Order: sequence, then structure tokens, then C-alpha cells
Amino acid sequence: MVPEAQVSEHDRIEPEEHDDPNHLNSLSKFTLFETKSRFYITASTADTHRVLKIDRTDPTTLHVVEDQTVYDGAELDLLLRMVQDGNKSQGGLEKVLEFHGIVGFVKFTAGWYLILITKRSVVGLLGGHYIYHCDETTLITIASKSERTAQETKMLHTFQHVDLTKNFYFSYSYDITNSLQTNLTVSPQNRQWNTRFMWNHYLLSPAFDLEDPKGKSKWVLPLIYGFMDQAKINVFTRTVYLTLIARRSRHYAGARFLTRGANEHGHVANEVETEQIVSEPLATSFGSRTKADEVHQMSDYAAGYGAYTSFVQYRGSIPVMWHQESNQMTPRPPIEITIKDPFYTPAAKHFDDLLGRYGAPIFILNLIKSRETVPRESKLLAEYGQCVEYLNQFLPEGKKMQYIAWDMSQAAKSGHQDVMGVLEDVCEEALQATNFFHGGPARNEVGTDPHRNKPLLQHGILRVNCVDCLDRTNAAQFAIAKRAFGHQLYALGLIGTPHLPFSCDAVDVLTEMYHDHGDTLAWQYTGSALVNRVDTYRRTKAAQWSSHSRDLLENIRRFYNNSMLDADKQSAINLFLGVQPTLPTLDLARPNYRQWFTPSHLEEPKSDELAPINQVYKEYYKPHILSQFGRLYAFTMNSTTRFHAKPKNEMLASPFESRIPTELGSPTMHQSSIRRTARRWAAPSSAPGSASHHAAAAHNAAEDQGTESHHPPHQHSTHPIENLISSLLDPPDIDKRINDYEWYTKYHSSDDSDSHITLVEEKDLQLYIRVSKMSKGDSSDEQYQNQLAYNHHNANVNVTTGAGVGTLNLGGNVNWTNNLQHIINPVEGKNEIVIKDSSPLTDLTKLDELGKVNMGYYENWLKGNAVGS
Repeated sequence: MVPEAQVSEHDRIEPEEHDDPNHLNSLSKFTLFETKSRFYITASTADTHRVLKIDRTDPTTLHVVEDQTVYDGAELDLLLRMVQDGNKSQGGLEKVLEFHGIVGFVKFTAGWYLILITKRSVVGLLGGHYIYHCDETTLITIASKSERTAQETKMLHTFQHVDLTKNFYFSYSYDITNSLQTNLTVSPQNRQWNTRFMWNHYLLSPAFDLEDPKGKSKWVLPLIYGFMDQAKINVFTRTVYLTLIARRSRHYAGARFLTRGANEHGHVANEVETEQIVSEPLATSFGSRTKADEVHQMSDYAAGYGAYTSFVQYRGSIPVMWHQESNQMTPRPPIEITIKDPFYTPAAKHFDDLLGRYGAPIFILNLIKSRETVPRESKLLAEYGQCVEYLNQFLPEGKKMQYIAWDMSQAAKSGHQDVMGVLEDVCEEALQATNFFHGGPARNEVGTDPHRNKPLLQHGILRVNCVDCLDRTNAAQFAIAKRAFGHQLYALGLIGTPHLPFSCDAVDVLTEMYHDHGDTLAWQYTGSALVNRVDTYRRTKAAQWSSHSRDLLENIRRFYNNSMLDADKQSAINLFLGVQPTLPTLDLARPNYRQWFTPSHLEEPKSDELAPINQVYKEYYKPHILSQFGRLYAFTMNSTTRFHAKPKNEMLASPFESRIPTELGSPTMHQSSIRRTARRWAAPSSAPGSASHHAAAAHNAAEDQGTESHHPPHQHSTHPIENLISSLLDPPDIDKRINDYEWYTKYHSSDDSDSHITLVEEKDLQLYIRVSKMSKGDSSDEQYQNQLAYNHHNANVNVTTGAGVGTLNLGGNVNWTNNLQHIINPVEGKNEIVIKDSSPLTDLTKLDELGKVNMGYYENWLKGNAVGS
């Protein structure tokens, strides 16, 4: 090994700014070496290398040593050779495998195991930071000698029921456990892992400290469990990234009927945080900004990450203590409230945690049924309403929770309510109170409303639930996401109003992403896909006929999994997360019955700084990958151009315009007929119902009536490109173009089907008439006898002497009056054409044959325009 003095000196010199322990790691290439007594793991990125040592001598004790030295390539080779030479007597140093990250360490009854990621695939790109999906893992025994008992084998088999190759995601340089807002507004020295969503927390805890933000280890690779998807929206010459990340909580996780409601710690079942990121990354990374000297409010910043927006919503079970006894004979077991707590202690802990994580206010959208023949869900409706009412009375004004109870199932069955429209209205109300994250000033067109010239921070959360937090919840979250999507695009300056119609390319992509989002979360919680999808609540004709058989099949699959397989699934999750099943204890710390919340959670949001997360250029720019576009994720990412097969004339259509004239899915959007644009220089379109919309309508009405409007005209300067587009879409000489086109299309046609007409001009026809008269001895037009000419560039005279026939080709479009070069003189007494300074040629009567076809076409013209007699 390297001497201690050399190591300490190296530590003082080598570490650079991007190796600061407060920053995330960017180590992505791992190699496992082994000797008889130790495992050596090397991790590298570019010319930076680190080493981790794991002792193998004691099978019952895990001893992991992280070498703090930062090595270059030559020093790492020297270190490995020294280890090789020092272990020659015991077999030397052997390379075991190359892998992509450490999941963690686990022990059952015998020795410790090491879990490694051996295959990965890129599923996301956010600000230059790659997000990967775990495709394959391997489990390696650490101890050199170990014996597996029957109990050990059984527990290992149960542990492997948690499939690490499905829906587990990680990133080397981006903190995937936190939202984009946290990553961009909290300084690295204050930011820590959100261990709620770190599913390998229990596996990493024996070797690393995961709670201290100042002691972050570069070897820690957090894994989230949930859903991740990303697509590109092509907006003419601009590209917008739509990213969806769902993080499932590791607290109170499990199967459907075995984890319901809330536990005594305030953790709820099926808790998922869904983040929707809309960005227009013109550069690779998030960029940089001058660091602030001290803590500032977000409003103090006038610039930042203006191309990035994020909206977070939340789903989770009703936070009271209730359960359902799973019965193999009953598909829908009865719901029972287990503990009637008059102070709602679990709910108080839960909502205090939400206030601490997201801030106030909290919007609660409860979608369970209110009218049932046999009360099931309606029991929870009354309990939940009383819970929120009790807790709300102690919150100050302006910070109270907004509770909305709506029977979504009944509304969908009745057919008299616009389900999607109601949900969008709820989202609009919540957005006005909580906002969304935007890292810079608003980019939308400046209108009559105040223009936001500072970044925006989301403070508050919209919480959605039904009884299972699956089908109705996912449809509601889609409607909410659609409205938030419009606001995010509007803030980025991509559309002229925050309202998006259905049946446009962008919303279709969002719909498919939320379908996959809901199916994935449903499989994780129940073992089946969604039963009722978004189309069910939109009541489209296609969904009414195609969904019945699918819903029946999914219900059968869900019932079988819940009855037969959920017990083993719950055991595997508990073993993976390190959950020890215990009976509820009565000596838990209980919050104050009146001041159940933490006062600091109600304060206004603050931001440490807007600074780059990490330098990712060494991770992103890989020449061997960039040389092949087929292997580059940014090139192969799904997009609107691949989502729908379109004809060539629709390739440049706006992805925000509806493809159908009438919005059948949402009657509330009928009035949204304003033409939207994808350019910031285009004239703004005001949102329906706004003050600017009414002012514009009044101004237009006044113009139509020929009166002057009391409102001043819009002072928007016209861009030259706007004028060009306007002239192409609405030409000023459209009438003349139509007449010219009609003349052109009818000019070639003829009513005489027996003859083929040759196109000539009027001057050509007059020449034919006069030459014909002269050939018959009519000399009334003497002025033409010595002046008829033609342009030798456009007319050809092909002559053969002797007995040959002379041909005079008098084609169309010939200027017969310019460049007088050849004069045609009839010879007295002879029907011949004499070309000046030439000999007599052919009989003049042959010339009549040249104009026969044309003469027939202009017969009617001759009758109305007699020339000569």
C-alpha cells in the first residue's frame, strides 16, 4: 500500500473543486478485484480514480474502508501492482468483473453479501445528467468461506423476490431522490439525500453514513423505485423535454390489502411523489450562476435556470388507521377503521411532514365514493372530513388545508359532468395558490398582466387520493398534469395561453406517459395494470367498447394476486427494506394536540443559491458514444415525430394545436379557439376570461363597427418574419392569383374533342390570317407586307431547296415585331415566299396547313373580331 505520509500529502494536494465531498459523485466505471483476504473496488471517471476496500476474513462482520486518496491512472496502476506483489503467496490479485454501481450489503443468518449493478440502460437526460435504469444485478458472497443453511437459502430466495431489474433508477451526478427545485435551490453543503425515496437505504447503511449532509460518500448510489419516462416535443425549430419521475416511499410500503391507510408513525400506504419537468435545454448542463454570500429569498434573484420548470404532485392513502381483511372468497373486503383517535395523531404527523417537505398550503382532493348501497368507502369519507376539519382549526389563516371531496366515480357514470374539466379547474385553483418551480423570469409575451421577471418557487402541494390511490387517482393526476403542463409551456414562452386542448400531439404524449405511469404503479401495488384509464373518464367512444374486456381481465388478475401472492410479496419487501414487523407501541412521541404542526414549516420559501449541481462534461461527452448517433440517447429519445405517423404536409404542424375542430372530450374547452404560436415574437393570445381577453374582444368589436376603441392599440412592433408568414398565409393579391390560376387551367382545355389544339398567342394568330390573305392575292394590308418579322431566337425557318417542302415553324410566344431581320415578300403572280437576299422557296399555300388547327380553335374569335374583308 501507499505509505501513510504519502497518502496524507496527496490528500492535501490532489482534490479539485469537483471532488468536493459536498458534491455528488460522478464515478461511473467500477471494477471489482479480489485477493484471498480482501475485495478491492476501483471507481473511475476520466483521470480520477478512487478505491474501496472490503475485508473478507470475518464472515459475520462487515468492514468497509473508503480510501480518501484521489489517484490518477499511473498511481492506480502502481497501487494494484503493489497489492499484486504483496499477495503472490496467496494467489495474487484477480479481476472479478466490471460493473456499474453498488446497490448495498445484506446479511441474513450466515455471512454478508455484496449486491452490484451489472447492466444498465439510459432512460433520461436532465441538464446533461444521465438517469439510468437498473437492468441486471448480481449477488456476491463476501466471505471467502461460507456455508448456506436451509434457513439462509430460504431467506435469500425471499429477498430475490424483489426484482431489482424492474423500475429501479439511479444517477451518478444528479440527486434523483430530490425534486429539481431542491437540487437547484439548496446549496450542496445543506442538501442531503431524501432517504424516504432511497430504497437501498437499509442496504447501504451498514457501510456508509447516509444522514449527514457534510459526510456524503461518493460511493453511495441511491436507487429510487417507481417510474421514469422522457420524451421530446418538437416545436418547429425548438425542442422541449418532457420528463416524468415518480418516487415511491420506502416507509409503509407493501401490497394492496396488507398496507392500508396510515401507521402509527404517520406514514401512509402507496405514497408516491410525481414530478413533471418541462425544459428547453439550449445547453448541455444546467449552467452556472454567481454564488450568493448569504441566504436569500427566491424573489431576490432576477435570473437563473430559466429553461427549466417543475411541478410536483402527491398521492397517498387516507391518513387514518383503517384496514381491509383480505379474504380469498371476497373480491372486495369490507373496510374497517381500526383505531378511533379523537386527536388524529397519525394524520397530524403525516400532514406536518408534508408541510415540512412541500410547505403550505396543502390542497386535498378526495375522490372516494359518497353514496353506496352497502357503506364501504363512505365510512372513510366522513372520518377524513372530520380529521381535516379538526386539524385545520389550529392552522393560521392563509395556511389552512383546502379540502375538496368529490365523488369522481358517480360523476363519470352520470354522464352529465365534465370530469376532466372539473379536475382541471381544481388544478387551476391549486396552481394559483402553490405555483410551480421555474428557475428564471417568465418568457411569455408581455401583455396587460404584470410580467414576472423573477424566478418562481413551488410552495405547497396538491394531494390526491381515492380508496386505492390507483385508477381514479391516476386519471385525476393526468388532468392536473395537463393543466400544469400548459402553465409550464406558457412560462417558457412556447404558447400564447396556458390552456392546452385535447387531441394535440403534446397532450397525446402526456396521456401515454401517464398511462404507463399508472400501469407501473398499479403493478407494483396490486400486481395488475390499471382497471379504469384516462379514456374511461373522458368517455370517448373508442374507450367505451374496448375497455370492458380489459377491465374485467385486470380485475381477475388483481383479485388473484391479492389473494394468493401478496403475502410472499409483502415478506420480500419487508426483508429488502429491513422492516421488522412489530406490534404498535403506546409510548410513541405524540404531537401537541393543538399545535400539531411545526411553525417553521409555514414560513415562506427561501433559496440558498442557484448554482450548478455538478460538472458533468466528463460524464456526458464520451467520444466513442457521440461518434454513433444510434447509441446517443438524446438522438434516439421518443418524440412527437415518432409518436404519430404523419404525412409530409403535417410535419411542421404545431404540437399544441388540436387535430379535431371540436373538443369532444372536454366541453369546458370549447371556447378555447385562440390560435397559439410557438414563437415569443408572435402576437400574444390572451387566456379566455382574463382582462386582456375582454379588452381585445372589445377592441375588435369596435373595429368591426367602424368606431374607435377606448383602449389604446397594442404597442407590439411587427417582426419581419411575422410579416413574411402573414403574407404566405394570407396573400394580399389573392384575387389576382385565383384569376390567373383559373385562366391557366382552362387555357389548355377545348370543347372540340375531335381536334388537338396547339397553343399560340393572339399575335401569332393574326400573322396566320394576314399571310393567308396575301397568299390569295389580297393586298389590302400593304403596311404589313414589308414589315412582318419574327425573332430568330424563338422562331425557326427550316427550308429545303428543289422539290423539298419548305417549313416555317411559327411557334408560340414569338415576338413578331422586334429585331427585323428577315422580310417575307410575295412575288407577283407566284405563290412563293422569298426571303431577302435569298432564292425563291416553296409554294405559299403550304403555309395554310400550319394554322389549320389554330384557326379552328379561334373560329369564334374571328367572328367577333373581323380583320380585313
